[in-house]
Amino acid sequence: MSEFLVKALPLGGLFSVQHKRFEDDRGHFARLFCEGSLSAFGQAFHIRQINHSCTRAKGSVRGLHYQNANAPEAKLITCLRGEVWDVAVDLRPESETFLHWHAEHLRAGDGRSLLIPAGFAHGFQTLTDDAELLYLHSADYAPAHEGGVSVNDPRLAIAWPLPVNNLSARDASHPVLDEHFAGVRL
Repeated sequence: MSEFLVKALPLGGLFSVQHKRFEDDRGHFARLFCEGSLSAFGQAFHIRQINHSCTRAKGSVRGLHYQNANAPEAKLITCLRGEVWDVAVDLRPESETFLHWHAEHLRAGDGRSLLIPAGFAHGFQTLTDDAELLYLHSADYAPAHEGGVSVNDPRLAIAWPLPVNNLSARDASHPVLDEHFAGVRL
């Protein structure tokens, strides 16, 4: 039996990954990543970078970030502490779900991760103070090839569960999508 249960979500290529948890009187163990197991589900993912974030205040929003076609990256997001509302936006123009978004409620200890494919924007809102996330990336960070979309873009109409606040200056400056936005062609 695999250590993961991989469930397809409404946007093509977006998956929820449930980690199998082994418990005994000493505590518990769960494998957070196994390249071979994800490949067996058709989700090839090679780790190039691992990041960790802590967001102090409930209601804070980070995002929406993406890498363009010159430096595409997939992400596997796991909540280590607190709770977040994790959002993925399909920016692939050839996709049937182009400019659609999907969110998952991730909480520490729930044994779930969100697998976000290349060509998607990602962001999240903290639902608790001191929320921590672990990000596994399939590519090195390439600042010359990154982009961002406004978290309040009316074209996306993301229904954030709390009022959006505590945006960084960089995230607050992300543009709204206009009619010229061509998406991320992979």
